[in-house]
Order: sequence, then C-alpha cells, then structure tokens
Amino acid sequence: MSTAPTLATDGPTVHRDETSTRGDGLARARRAPRWAIYAPLGVYLLFTLVPFYWILLFALRETGSTALVPWPITFEHFATVWNGAGFATFFVNSVVIATLTLVLTTVIALLGGYGLARFRFRGKTVFMVAMLASQFVPGAMLLIPLFDVFRATGLINSLWSIVVADTVFQLPLSLILMAGFIRNIPVELEESSWIDGCGRLRGFLAVVLPLLRPGIVAISSFAFISSWNNFLFALMFLNSQDQFTVPVGLSYMLGEYSVDFGALAAGGVVAVVPVVLVFAYVQRFLVQGLSAGAVKG
Repeated sequence: MSTAPTLATDGPTVHRDETSTRGDGLARARRAPRWAIYAPLGVYLLFTLVPFYWILLFALRETGSTALVPWPITFEHFATVWNGAGFATFFVNSVVIATLTLVLTTVIALLGGYGLARFRFRGKTVFMVAMLASQFVPGAMLLIPLFDVFRATGLINSLWSIVVADTVFQLPLSLILMAGFIRNIPVELEESSWIDGCGRLRGFLAVVLPLLRPGIVAISSFAFISSWNNFLFALMFLNSQDQFTVPVGLSYMLGEYSVDFGALAAGGVVAVVPVVLVFAYVQRFLVQGLSAGAVKG
C-alpha cells in the first residue's frame, strides 16, 4: 500500500495577521518609559502650582516669617482683609456683577443662538462675521465711548455699568457657540413636539433646552469667570470704595511705600476660591459643551 509523498520543510511556518501586528504595536506603546509622560507633566505642574503655593505660603504664615512651610498656620491675614480692608463688600459686589452677567449672557445667548440656528434671514452671514470681528477689538479702545454712554445714562459708579459692559463683550462668542449647540440638535425633534400640540416656545423648553445643558454650563461658566476677573471696566466706571470689586480692591491694597504681602496674598486666595469652585463643578460638562458647539451641523 503506497502513501502520497510529502514535501519536507526546513521549519514550521508562522502566519501573522494584521490583528496581531496591531496588538504588538499597542504593547510597545504601553511599554514606553513613564518618564516620557510624567516629566513634561511635572514641569508643567511646577510652573502652574508654585505660584499658588507661594500665595498660600504668604497668606498662612506669620508676619515676618521666612519659612518655606507655613507653620504655625495663622489666619490673621484673612481676618485683616475681610474685616479691616472692606474685602467683604468687594466680594459681594463681584458676586452680584458676575451672577447678573451670567444670567443675562445665558438668556440672550439662548434666544439669539436659537434664531441664528433655526431661521434664515438676510444679512445673517454678515452679522456672524461682524460678531467674530468684534472679538478682535480690545476693551481698552472702547473705554472712552462707554464712559460717555454710561455718564449720559447715569450709570457711572453703578454696578449695572459693569454688568452691561461685561455682558456686551461676552455675547458675541456666546451667541456663536450657542448657535452651534442648537444646530447640532435635530430639528425633527422640535417638529415632533409641534405635531403633538406644542408651540415653538413650549417645544424649545421641553425638547431643546434639556439637551443644551453642556452648552449652557460652558457659556455661563465663561461669562461668570470673565466677569469675576474683569479689572479694567471696574477700575474706570466705579468711583466709590463701596462699589469696588475684588480685582480693584486688591489693587488698592498696594501701598505707595509699603505692601502688606500677607494681607494681599490672603485677598488673592479669597479671590481664587469662587473660580476654583466653578471649574470643579463644570469641568465634566466643559469639554463636552465646547466640542458640541465647535462641530458644524
């Protein structure tokens, strides 16, 4: 009984598909040295966190101390700033201005962004380009015209002058972002609500508004933080000390011949706390909201 001849081979044949090749590439990427990732991050954190630590150091250590560690910890500088320098009034003024700016910017951006996203009208492109171009105009160039307008309307030395100025400067970017958010929501969702008997306003409130939460959070947080940190408008349009905001109040703590660095650092810490709290809350919505508004529908 004969058998079929077989061909001898020098060795086993190994077949590798594309999946295994990609897997090897991922494995090599995971085996990359960690220092290549952590070294740049460490340098970045060094430049970012050292100034904050230096502020905390001056705010928490005793007057005249040169230690690099705030021990024993003292809160006398915070008490001096909050009670003696009128910082509590400055803080309340900043909260009022930033909150009103947030509300006005968000409401107007919602209404204007819906109009830009859902309606067609003559001059729409020119209007969008004009809003973008306005972002290249520095606020310092408009101080004199704004001062004349506010003086004629009796808003000089009023918190409303800062609210109006901050809102006007926040609106162009907020309108463009909100229009992008709304444009990415299918109009068929609204049309289905109209079929069910909802009007345009009720359909917007019931269908579109809940889907705009990331965009609303992104726009409102930017409006709040920008208004909170604004220094130029408050310095120019407010005259009396009881109307000052936190940035202006901090600038007046710089004496002509001496500076209380402990009190100044304590005021800086108080000024940073609201911004940190806002970002701690909105950071999970911020990237999602900005990416949604940047995609063209």
